[in-house]
Amino acid sequence: MQYEPVIGLEVHVEMQTQSKMFCACPVVDSVSAEPNTVVCPICAGHPGTLPVVNEQAVDFALRVGMALECTIHPISVFARKNYFYPDNPKGYQISQYEQPLAESGQITIQTSQGTKVIRIRRVHLEEDPAKLTHVAAEARTDSAADKRMTATNASVEPGYSLVDLNRAGVPLLEIVTEPDFHSAEEVRAYAEMLRALVRYLGVNSGNLEKGVLRIEPNISVRPVGQSELGTKVEIKNLNSFRALERGVAYEIKRQIAILEAGGQVAQETVGWNEAAQATFSQRSKEDAHDYRYFPEPDLPPLVVSKAWMDSVRERLPELPGQVYRRFIDDYGLSPTEAWGLAAEKATAEFFESVLKAGSSGVRTVYAWVTGELSALLNASGTGFEFQSIHPKELAALLGMIADGKINQQTGKAVLAEMFASGKTATAIVAEKGLAQVSDADLLSKLVAETLDENPGEVASYRAGKLTVANWLFGQVMRKAGGRANPQVVRAELERQLG
Repeated sequence: MQYEPVIGLEVHVEMQTQSKMFCACPVVDSVSAEPNTVVCPICAGHPGTLPVVNEQAVDFALRVGMALECTIHPISVFARKNYFYPDNPKGYQISQYEQPLAESGQITIQTSQGTKVIRIRRVHLEEDPAKLTHVAAEARTDSAADKRMTATNASVEPGYSLVDLNRAGVPLLEIVTEPDFHSAEEVRAYAEMLRALVRYLGVNSGNLEKGVLRIEPNISVRPVGQSELGTKVEIKNLNSFRALERGVAYEIKRQIAILEAGGQVAQETVGWNEAAQATFSQRSKEDAHDYRYFPEPDLPPLVVSKAWMDSVRERLPELPGQVYRRFIDDYGLSPTEAWGLAAEKATAEFFESVLKAGSSGVRTVYAWVTGELSALLNASGTGFEFQSIHPKELAALLGMIADGKINQQTGKAVLAEMFASGKTATAIVAEKGLAQVSDADLLSKLVAETLDENPGEVASYRAGKLTVANWLFGQVMRKAGGRANPQVVRAELERQLG
């Protein structure tokens, strides 16, 4: 029997506001900040405290909802989602359920099978729970984080969980799709597009490793041709595209194997074990009624005026999908090349700025931006938003190469110096005397000297071993200190060898 996977996604996006969702506590890096230092009675869930909605978080949520082409509801309602976990200090989470902020949107993804539209069921606001750090008895590392968390309790033994309330109450946006995915590749393509979108909107850093964007696929399988959905299993809190794709692929195979053996898939929540490359059971999966939702009594309905919505819509930037399409249509880039640039806003903007600042063609600019400059950035551990070369200066460097003032190899060395020092190409070429030598008489002399010094290689060439010419070319370039015009050298070398 043939089986078909059916997958829906829930993505939790921490919004990079200055303060938390319902209190004035600042939002801090949950990895580097000292644990439990940004907490107040509201986000710690003390009785009698009153939440107040963060206006910036609502504005961010509107951006995302509109970018996903959702219907924005002028009135939405917060609810209490009741559950008890160690990372939930109140015993309930303030979320939205029956009346969310936005519904019925869509986003287009690109896969090896072509373009596909994914339907968005809902986009709603909520607050993040706290952060748990699990320390197993056999795996205690005495890391810096471990020492900070246990400094105030010397009696704690290995094999325990630590709670950091810094993250409790951070504004969270949950984006839920319809079950429109049928492969791990589609799931990954959606996650990559959504990450790019929230980064373009300035809502989220997209740093999956720090848990600010967490992906949770709900996976089921069914016989091909059957309309009824199978039993779903949720993989919790995946924080890398690699883990997402591999986790989904593994879970699809696991469920099919159970059904083929005559068993039944259990509805449950599972985790992903990166070392074992397998999922593992965490708990039975709850349905919505298990959370006992009811309207949050301490918050009135959230009302978004038409003027506010119009203001947000006017401020929306060009989105990654639009940039991707335009790079294909306007510049003739392949889909892979276009997405390689459009996936990161800073990269796309830098590429276009270099094009507009000079006269070099698309292929030349693309090659240098994604080749030499990207290599320098990767080696330094930075991205295009942090690099020191202005687009017009790279355009000037490419112009010097095109005009024959310096050759390609010298250009690469100049770019490295520009990256390290922040100096312009013109200044570096002048200071180091790197201008290309095109003097025909001088280069003719250097070629003649090289041939005189290497009679054996000349004889081999004339006997039919034509590849020796490349070695002789290198010797001439070495004599010229790498500054000789390669076209002139090759022509003169060919003339004298002939």
